[in-house]
Amino acid sequence: MTQPGIWKRIKDEIALWRIGALPGIAVMALVIILRLIGSMQSLEWLAFDSFLSLRPSEPIEERILIVGINEDDIRSVGSYSIPDREIAVMLRKLQSLEPRIIGIDIFQNLPVEPGYRELVSTLKGIKNLIGIEKILYDKIDPPPALPPEKVGFADKITDFDGNLRRSLLLLGSTPQSYKLSLTLCLAQAYLAHEGISLENGIRDRAALRFGNTELPRVLSNSGGYVRTDASGFQVLLNFRSGRERFRTITLGDLKTGNFDPNWIRDRIVIIGITAPSVKDFVTTSAITSTKPASGQVYGVEIQAHAVSQIISAVLDSRPLLNTWSDPWEYLWIISWGMFGIALPRLTKYPFRNFIAVGIATTSLIFMSYLLLIWGWWVPVMPAMLVLAFNSLGLTALYEYDQALQSKIKARQAIIERTFETIHNGPLQTLAKTLKYIREQTLPPNELLPELEKELENLNDELRGVYGYLQQEPLTQDNNLYLGRGIELNMQDPIHEILYQVYSHTLERDFPSFKTIKVKVRSFDPIDDRNLSIEQKQGLCRFLEEALCNVGRHAVEVTRLEVTCYYKEGCYTLSIIDNGVGIKSSKEGRGTQQMRNLAQKLKGKFSRSTVSPHGTLCELSWPASRFRLW
Repeated sequence: MTQPGIWKRIKDEIALWRIGALPGIAVMALVIILRLIGSMQSLEWLAFDSFLSLRPSEPIEERILIVGINEDDIRSVGSYSIPDREIAVMLRKLQSLEPRIIGIDIFQNLPVEPGYRELVSTLKGIKNLIGIEKILYDKIDPPPALPPEKVGFADKITDFDGNLRRSLLLLGSTPQSYKLSLTLCLAQAYLAHEGISLENGIRDRAALRFGNTELPRVLSNSGGYVRTDASGFQVLLNFRSGRERFRTITLGDLKTGNFDPNWIRDRIVIIGITAPSVKDFVTTSAITSTKPASGQVYGVEIQAHAVSQIISAVLDSRPLLNTWSDPWEYLWIISWGMFGIALPRLTKYPFRNFIAVGIATTSLIFMSYLLLIWGWWVPVMPAMLVLAFNSLGLTALYEYDQALQSKIKARQAIIERTFETIHNGPLQTLAKTLKYIREQTLPPNELLPELEKELENLNDELRGVYGYLQQEPLTQDNNLYLGRGIELNMQDPIHEILYQVYSHTLERDFPSFKTIKVKVRSFDPIDDRNLSIEQKQGLCRFLEEALCNVGRHAVEVTRLEVTCYYKEGCYTLSIIDNGVGIKSSKEGRGTQQMRNLAQKLKGKFSRSTVSPHGTLCELSWPASRFRLW
């Protein structure tokens, strides 16, 4: 007997795993397909940028100095572009301080008088100088005074979202047509003084190498990229982190000597524009920057980042950014997906599973972050999606023991919603009818027609409630039934819905409504993004109940004021009348509903007498950032 029991348990367990595995594998296949067609590029770029921006701060790169021509410099010379004589004087001053190499990240294809001849002479006389040109799209010629080997291109390649993540180092189809970027020219000249030359790669013959450091090139499907343009030789930009990344001086500092000459001696000096008005900047989310604006970095600093990552990798073994081959990336994704399938079955209980999923997801993110710090960009977003979808989505398959409780809760919710609909509709009409009979305020010849009329209304309302409850539950959840065939869409802004409740309720045939002469109402806009449909329905029922109380009990009322406003972090819905009001201290079902609503909203409900006569009914709740229930 024991053996069959064991086999049955094994078969049941296999059946459960099979049920969970099939949709889990489908989720993995869907995520992989979405990745293959490029639909997940933006998510992977977002994770990549976020991880880079969260890295620990690095020390200042002392081997590079930026000379940034800012707005004050432009105002001091009186124009932009900067006159050639100013550039020539700046270059001679820099050269006198013996930098190892100078790069000019400013286009100088046309004369900017005065001083053009002086600049030409200076350019020819400085041997360790690199100028720039633009060779893609709108081409810009190099400075005529510089030979081709002293010119590098300054083109940048941004991704579809406008962010810069790659550095283009080389372009050309043959060795005779190769053109080097300013970045590569500066790094090559600096490292040549260290006895390190630029060569072809060893592991990848199409790659570039300085000594033992091979630059990993970007391929069309590297990392989070899908069929991207990988022409030329590109590398991922491993930006330096921290708030102070490079030393920067201005043209004015150079003129006045407001700097340490040791910042320049034997260093790389890159000259560029750091004036926001010139708009020489690129967008990147990978580094935090406030100048020229959040998410934007000056082009000259981008050159400094690109040069720094090469010389730091060669001389300091700072990681360059690599990616796995496609088989390893998809094995990584599938592994996390299989773990997601197994997790809910291992934990068995929803609460435990949620905790386990949180720990697993945090571990995945932390592992991916560490790998990026060590130089490996792995697909974190696809792995996180298959883990989360499989582990959370399959939890329902292992919750058979909670099915009965869920049904009971659903049935209770239907009963509660049904009672609220009847209480604020047919029961109000019935209460009014009973009041006519008890108080006998009408003569006999008028009482019978009035009772007949009210009973007909009651019949119509009950039939209306029945018809409403016959609808699909999903429709009921998103709507609010007010009687007489009126249904309000709970997806609308709450202040608009409250106004509709106010208008429709005051149209009901209650005695006290007929004596109101002054109606004041004001519904300020409410930020209802954090309000659930159930909360919005509760607020509407509160207003309806309060107005019905005025209509039934506020004798000799002439003024009604209904307001909803925001003050000191709370929203308040207030209904004030000047009628005689309810004399009994007994708390009815409607009042209990109001108190329950206030408790769920973590707010306050109050009903009090207003001097000299009248009633204030008020509900306040905090404007919380989070859903309250």
